[in-house]
This record gives sequence, C-alpha cells and structure tokens, in this order.
Amino acid sequence: MISRMRASLGPAGTAAALFLIAVLLIAILAPLVAPADPNQQTLLDAYDGPSAAHWLGTDGIGRDILSRLIFGSRTSLLGPALVVTVALAVGIPLALLAAWYGGWVNAVVARVFDLVYALPGLLLAVLAVALFGPGLMPAVVALSIAYIPFLARIVLAAARQQRVSPYVDALSVQGFGVIRITVRHILRNIGPVVLGQAAIAFGYALLDLASLSYLGLAVQAPTADWGVMVSDSNALLQGYWLPVLAPGVLIVCCVLSLTVLGARISGERPQPYLRLRRRDRAVQRVVQNGAAS
Repeated sequence: MISRMRASLGPAGTAAALFLIAVLLIAILAPLVAPADPNQQTLLDAYDGPSAAHWLGTDGIGRDILSRLIFGSRTSLLGPALVVTVALAVGIPLALLAAWYGGWVNAVVARVFDLVYALPGLLLAVLAVALFGPGLMPAVVALSIAYIPFLARIVLAAARQQRVSPYVDALSVQGFGVIRITVRHILRNIGPVVLGQAAIAFGYALLDLASLSYLGLAVQAPTADWGVMVSDSNALLQGYWLPVLAPGVLIVCCVLSLTVLGARISGERPQPYLRLRRRDRAVQRVVQNGAAS
C-alpha cells in the first residue's frame, strides 16, 4: 500500500505528505513534544540565541520559540480544518443537487456560488471581526462562507460530467435512488478531485488565517500561533530575525506541501509515471519499425 501511494504521488507528493503528517503528529502530541511551557516568560532570557536549553532561542519576553511553534501548530491547523470542513459540508450537497437536477436548480445554485465567490474572503473576515470582535471563530465562520463556492464550483463541474455518464443512467433504470447514486457513485468517483482541491483550499485558508492573526483580527496574543508570532515586529527592529523567520518558514512549507499534495491527489501525474509512458511509447515504436521491416 505504501509503495502504491509513493508511485501515485511521486517523490514530491510523497515528501509533502510525510512533512504534513509529521506536522500533524507534532500538533497532536504537543504537550509531550514541546521542551517547555509556550507561555512561560523569563525576561532575563529575552532574545537569547539558539542554545541547548532553547534550540531556536527565545522571543522578546523570554518564551521558548520552539515550544511556541509546536503549540502554535494546533491553532494554525485547527482554523483551516474548520474552514474546509464547513465549506465541504455545505458546498458538496448543494453542488450534487445542482448537478443532478440541472435546469433552474443548477442556475440558482450556480448564481449563488458566483455571488459569494465575488466577495473576497479576507473582506468578509474583517467585517465579521468588526461585528463580533476579534477572535478565531468569527474569522473561521467568515472564511468558511467565502470558501464554499471555491470548493463547490469544482465539485459541481466534476459532478456534471459524471451525471451524463452511462453508468448513472444504468443505475437509475435499476431503481437506485438519487441519494444512493450521488453519494455512493458520483461522489466516490470525483473523490480524488474533491480531496485534492480540499488540500489546496486548506493551504489557502492557513495563509488567510495567519494573515488575519498577523493583523490582530483572529488569534490573539499571548496564544501561541504562527500568525501571531510572525507579527513580532519588535524582534526585527532589534535585529533578532529567528522569532519571525521560523513561523514564516513553517507557514510557507505547509502551504507549498498542501499545494503539491493537492495537485497530485487531483490527478496530476508524477514524473516517474511520465517517464514510464515515454519509455513504453519508445518500445512500441521500435516494435512497429521492426515489424514493418
């Protein structure tokens, strides 16, 4: 099974998947993995460099950077997970409904998706924060609404293609219900596309929430969060770049890994497969030339 996954994802996809699994495990096991309390302050150790006691140094009030990165992975991953889950839970049923019935149902659902898609997600988040106050949940709710058409439009396009397939007509003739056909067959066939786009959307949501936390609109200090850590401008002004660079690098690596993994899951062929296809075509040409001679 592992070898099959490596062959389907390719080297880049496999590396991205392993990196994301490692980040997820660290987030789950944060209390066991973190070397110190992420909120413990020691003013005498402010802006200490990397050492045996603090592998990545400390921030402006003496908190261990590595511990804050480990605990910050929890909030940094929880928010995007909620955004993608809500967007899929609302968007998939609407997309399948529109793809199955078509006509005015499809027209109404598609227009609603277009209307919501035209609204920038960050703008909705700023409005939600203005109405309900800063915090993670208002930002998550606003981004969830903005991400519904982002994912549902892709599901709708893929489900439309499956709707006109012969197997759907055959199942309908056999008396299978709409829910069974759409959930057990259509949704299953478009599953890789949905999962791939969900992974990409997860990366975008991670970046959006980190941006909102950087602006002080989502996760609030002193909670450990990657976006909050990047907003430590005092560290840069005093020449200490590690408290800001470390969470920034983690955000970039996670977003890139999610993008690569999502592209591989969605159906992009990894390079080894392409090389095998070229080799097979070359062998076929040699065989054809030999037969012709």
